Amino acid sequence: MEINVLIDEGFAGCPTPRWLEGIARQVLEAEGAGAEAEVGLLIATGERVKELNRDYLGEDAPTDVLAFSAREEGADQTPFIHPPDGLLHLGEVIIAYPQAVIQAAEHRHPVKKELAILIIHGLLHLLGYDHDKPDLERRMKAREAELLGYIEGGLK
Repeated sequence: MEINVLIDEGFAGCPTPRWLEGIARQVLEAEGAGAEAEVGLLIATGERVKELNRDYLGEDAPTDVLAFSAREEGADQTPFIHPPDGLLHLGEVIIAYPQAVIQAAEHRHPVKKELAILIIHGLLHLLGYDHDKPDLERRMKAREAELLGYIEGGLK
């Protein structure tokens, strides 16, 4: 499993890339993504995330997390052609660190917990979960809660 973590400059108090990778790894393993999975995780400025949201999703608004899938197939489909490097490129999860800090304060929990919530949410999107319909939203929220409970011990 390959998890590439990048952190924009200047985020005092941001967890280490190793910690962020560990959270992503736990989620991917719990979801059965397999050793051949590859994902990118970017901790970015709010401005950068807003620009990406506008340029790629047509939403000119700030947001906390974006997930850009690298797979054209649906989540339940196997790619017809396997990539030459043998990795299943899932995509990128991009988190607005300043927004995570704000949301952590609003929910009165540590920033690490908020980052874990956003990592879980983004990765579930890459794995095919969605929340655009009530039944899908219930399913995704339930799985998010399960995964958060699974990894919560490592959030201290």
